[in-house]
Amino acid sequence: MTAQVHELNCEILVAGGGAAGVPCALAAARCGAKVILCHDRPVLGGNASSEVRMHIVGANGTGRFDRGCELQTEAREGGIIEEIRLENCVRNPQRSASMFDLILYEMCRAEPNLTLLMNTTLTGVELQCGDGPYIEAAIAERQSTEDRFRIRAQIFIDCTGDGRPGFEAGAAFMRGRESQAEYGESLALCEADSFQLGSTILITARRHERPMPYVAPPWVREFTKDDLALRLYAVPGDEPPTHEYGYWWAEWGGVLDTIKDNETIRDELLSVTLGIWNHIKNGPPDTANDADPFNASHWALDWIGFLPGKRESRRFIGQHVLTQSDLQLSRPFSDAIAYGGWSMDLHPPDGVDAPLEQPCVQHALPFLYDIPVRSCVARDVPNLMFAGRNISATHVAFSSTRVMATCAVVGQGVGTAAALAARHAVSPNLIASDKQLMSNIREQLRRDDAFLIGPADDPVGGIAAAAQITASSRQPGGGAANVLSGQTRSVYGDRGVSPERTTEGLQRWMSAPNELPATIRFDWQTFQTVRSIQLVFDTGMHRHLTLSHHDGYTSQMIWGRPQPETVRDYEVQILEQDGWKTVCEVRDNYQRSRRHSLPEGTVTKSLRILVTQTNGIDHARIFEVRLD
Repeated sequence: MTAQVHELNCEILVAGGGAAGVPCALAAARCGAKVILCHDRPVLGGNASSEVRMHIVGANGTGRFDRGCELQTEAREGGIIEEIRLENCVRNPQRSASMFDLILYEMCRAEPNLTLLMNTTLTGVELQCGDGPYIEAAIAERQSTEDRFRIRAQIFIDCTGDGRPGFEAGAAFMRGRESQAEYGESLALCEADSFQLGSTILITARRHERPMPYVAPPWVREFTKDDLALRLYAVPGDEPPTHEYGYWWAEWGGVLDTIKDNETIRDELLSVTLGIWNHIKNGPPDTANDADPFNASHWALDWIGFLPGKRESRRFIGQHVLTQSDLQLSRPFSDAIAYGGWSMDLHPPDGVDAPLEQPCVQHALPFLYDIPVRSCVARDVPNLMFAGRNISATHVAFSSTRVMATCAVVGQGVGTAAALAARHAVSPNLIASDKQLMSNIREQLRRDDAFLIGPADDPVGGIAAAAQITASSRQPGGGAANVLSGQTRSVYGDRGVSPERTTEGLQRWMSAPNELPATIRFDWQTFQTVRSIQLVFDTGMHRHLTLSHHDGYTSQMIWGRPQPETVRDYEVQILEQDGWKTVCEVRDNYQRSRRHSLPEGTVTKSLRILVTQTNGIDHARIFEVRLD
């Protein structure tokens, strides 16, 4: 029986619902574009989903490469990925992998402009000939329902990781490791090769009240102490091995084709990972029967991944290829739509088959760096964009941009750029050269709490800028006028933003200690019509915050409750003849960015935000107030 064919139309098709694809689709839909998100798995999230369970890391690094200092270096990613993290933190205190899947699903279902196609694989494209091979439609199949989809769109965004849509469209791509000479990179090889970062299968375990024996399958690998000397018996990547969750360093398959050989890679990774667990549970070879060298007798496997967490495959060649020097020099790009900061994190392609090599060699970056939209637009397919680990970067630069929080902010940047380009009928290959469009894209990203390095193109304007702003109190450097700066974090501290690209300061209003309630007030000489208000609160972005199944990493966070710096209860009030009138009241807030539509016909000469309680600290903090 032939599969039923469905004709679908949208403005933007996003293929791939992982860490890049979900923010990409949400951003585009929230900017007003009609979006279809096509995802080939039953759950969203990619490597962060319950199928893989890797925690989302990003610019704030980890361990020796940790990048964060309160009120000075707030490197954690904002925008949609911050919204996701905060939602998980409060609604998922139990750290359930499936709850994370559900939250992503809920967020997509909540967007009226977004159509979600799950278990649906993009298998081909239809091209028009013209100024380059223009994609007219994509073909997708859902085997479980025997359906086939022909999806027409203005813009196609490849967030699949492996780059299947771009590959089908004939977009140029790179694989393997470049030579030093090709892009002038000191961390590259003397001679290029076809090898890549390998993949990993993760496991979780639980401690029980009685001994829990483990009988390994006959096909698992046997590891000696020497085999694991730099991994299990060390502190690889500054993350001590633990029993409840592991092991990112159980890596294999980088010398194979990580796309075509993925089934072989999965089988061998099961052998590797369960062999490591057998080593932990039953000891290395020649261990006495009653010995328990890892104190693991009461631990038992709770979950075993069967989907390899893939690090690398295709990287497309865009209008700009990010390189080692772009990252190390924090090179400014006028078309920047996102930022990164994870170290350049190179792994041996042989993985555990290279026991004498460190599982990772991390090269710290001195500052946060720009990611331009040109690295997200195909050089040879005019209406193809990409976000995630497949953006245009060398292997060395990719080793930093590949981490999921960076993929997420790139996704939001690309989705926003695509939506605004579609609105104005601008082809993606012309976005970067359209100065007005780029200015609008960057302004929209800042409005949506996506951090961009450097001063705002336009500080907060509108009726807020025309007001006289006062506050009930302030701390030194935390004056009321800070809410108009257009900067919603401090990044002047150690390893934040390079000094010539930022300014010192708190960048937020901070009321006096032990003063709650506290108010910030806007006064005008004439009556103003106020339709909406947007607020950005402090969520402790100098700290780590992400769903992790690793107890040690989670202990570095404030998890299971709102962040203490965040305003919890507040009111928006306008001054009328008989006193202050509340037009918006919020209780139990835990999100960073909040938008509120005010009652129709709200006209006033004075407006204030009354903060009555935070989620922990003794004073109010607000980064930004926008009034429209």
